[in-house]
Amino acid sequence: MTSQMKETFGEYVKLLRVKKGFTLTQLAARLDLDSANLSKIENNKREFDEKKLVLLAQVFELDLSVVKTEYFSDVIAKKIYKNDCDEQILLLAEEKVAYLKSKKLMIK
Repeated sequence: MTSQMKETFGEYVKLLRVKKGFTLTQLAARLDLDSANLSKIENNKREFDEKKLVLLAQVFELDLSVVKTEYFSDVIAKKIYKNDCDEQILLLAEEKVAYLKSKKLMIK
């Protein structure tokens, strides 16, 4: 599962879980969640806790950067969709990221 997914992050978690053969209860326990909340995450009714990304990567033996890419691309896509923004926003955001990196700015 190193290729980038087009699914939502919740669907991505479900795909990982099913591929690994975990039940909802088993994965929920490994992520310190209850199975009802994990089910809501997988069904896009609840957001995944960003603080658990490291744990998720560990459970599935994935590179953290892959998991972060999946998570944050989902967050960004949902913001763009909810706010009915033009896709051009992504080009401008890319330029802003490059600017921030060049200035080594600390963003809170």
